[in-house]
Amino acid sequence: MNSLPNQPTSGNYGIASLYCGDLDPDITEANLYDKFSQAGPVASIRVCRDVVTKRSLGYAYINFQHAIDAERALDTMNYELIKGRPMRLMWSQRDPSLRKSGVGNVFIKNLDKSIDNKSLYDTFSVFGNILSCKVATDERNTSKGYGFVHFETQESADQAIIKVNGMLLNDKKVFVGRFMTRKERMETLGHPATRFTNIYVKNFGEANLTDEEFEGLFEPFGKIVSCVIMKDDTGKSRGFGFVSYETHEAAKGAVENLNGNDLQNCKLYVARAQKKNERQAELREKYEKLKMERLNRYQQGVNLYVKNLDDVIDDTRLHEEFSVYGHITSAKVMSDDKGNTKGFGFVCFSSPDEATKAVTEMNGRIIVSKPLFVALAQRKEERRQHLAAQHAVRTQGMPRGFIGPAYSNMIPTNYLMPVAQPRPFMTTNQVPRPRWQQAQQGQVRQQPGGWMPVAPSVVQVQHRMQQPQVNQRPQSNMGQQPQPNAMANGAQQRSRYGQGTVRNPMMQTDLMNQEPLTPQVLNAARPEEQKQMLGEKLYPIIQSMQPELAGKITGMLLEMENSEILHMLEDSASLTSKVNEAVAVLQAHQQKLADQQKIAK
Repeated sequence: MNSLPNQPTSGNYGIASLYCGDLDPDITEANLYDKFSQAGPVASIRVCRDVVTKRSLGYAYINFQHAIDAERALDTMNYELIKGRPMRLMWSQRDPSLRKSGVGNVFIKNLDKSIDNKSLYDTFSVFGNILSCKVATDERNTSKGYGFVHFETQESADQAIIKVNGMLLNDKKVFVGRFMTRKERMETLGHPATRFTNIYVKNFGEANLTDEEFEGLFEPFGKIVSCVIMKDDTGKSRGFGFVSYETHEAAKGAVENLNGNDLQNCKLYVARAQKKNERQAELREKYEKLKMERLNRYQQGVNLYVKNLDDVIDDTRLHEEFSVYGHITSAKVMSDDKGNTKGFGFVCFSSPDEATKAVTEMNGRIIVSKPLFVALAQRKEERRQHLAAQHAVRTQGMPRGFIGPAYSNMIPTNYLMPVAQPRPFMTTNQVPRPRWQQAQQGQVRQQPGGWMPVAPSVVQVQHRMQQPQVNQRPQSNMGQQPQPNAMANGAQQRSRYGQGTVRNPMMQTDLMNQEPLTPQVLNAARPEEQKQMLGEKLYPIIQSMQPELAGKITGMLLEMENSEILHMLEDSASLTSKVNEAVAVLQAHQQKLADQQKIAK
């Protein structure tokens, strides 16, 4: 019987548990119960599953009511087929120290592909009680040529090593030795790079070397065990091969003397032969190193993202425009496959201070005919997180003045009311709009915060009662048609503002009576309200300078960073400069439209 040492054979539940591995993913507790109930009463069965997908991990635990029934199942059912796959049984080891100690654990390599778990178990079971036995397999369940056997005692393991090491199993000489962890192998044998005997050679395809010439090239460095040139189905050389030396010194000498040598106009590559997983790990490490170097080169705070570039701006022009703010390590305008600019690019400075200065000075500046957008460049992951956070803010609470798609055809763009009359009660479908958007006649333009203006119109407010009473809310007449001549020109709209109209009936205080807007006051407001507060401050000032274009210019300036807008509110010269630039852009745009209309006619 395959019993555990120093364990009673009574009905102790703690020692009546079996581990069942190598299971098909479709195996359920019911399938295992039908199988193991033949050996005796089963207390419980648990198939281990992934916590997320709930898919079987390929192993389970079977708890019998009596230990003798568990022993019977282990002796009679181990490696039996269940759904076409042999299951592997062993005693459940709750204490992992036995597995990790390495006591009684044996490593076997150079196994024939036909040897499976059961064959290995039958071969080594004559030396003592086996706790676990497994042949390593790949994803196609094909043997990798090595395996492990864990004996109950170290004496049994030693006997197996003495008797089986060097013997032939299925006509292949196997190696059997004490199992060593990776750390122990490194300490005892050293790193594979310091003791290799096999070398890999490539880049000699055009030399057309024969097998004899290839071997003769490496013979001067030591005794060769094997030498091969890899060839295709037609027998033509594939340009690489392998050489195995008897000693490490010979292999090392060949690598040092032949790597990089010219052979019939071919530059040889000679290096230590690596296994696939080792080569993949090395390439992965190299990739991570290059990634870190790239991140350090374009460290956060020095790489700028520039968009809204004119089509005529190339790398040289971009470098010239930003070079006044510091030393530029690279400047690149992105283009498509046909060489056409995509309208954005990147500028990398040598220090964060230079980059910060460039952002402050260049953001919003007009180059050729477009105002630039300049900000710190973000990695794709950071940008995705930033956009997700913005989306969450918008979905949790829509900002004041927001008009969703469901209301865009129902709510007029302009909501005006004389100050002298009582304030109307806002109905459910009425949403006020910022004043700077009201002034933009017919301009379809995405504004910060998600506002999308539609065709302007004016709703005249009528009240059901001539004399409003306390606790009685007048209502607006939403059924009245908009008056088409109410906003025939910008001057008539300005007269409405000049006569004391208010932008938002929900506001309790007059705009002119508000205290100066400071960074502290702005930061205390919700993100969706900050642009609205800045617009309220900007619009009257811009209206005094450019009455005809006040709404459009306000919307353009609000695309800048909040800190820059606050600076313009404090510095009239800076604001005047930005307004003049915006006017120039609008005039250029109008001229372009006029030219297009002439061409169309």
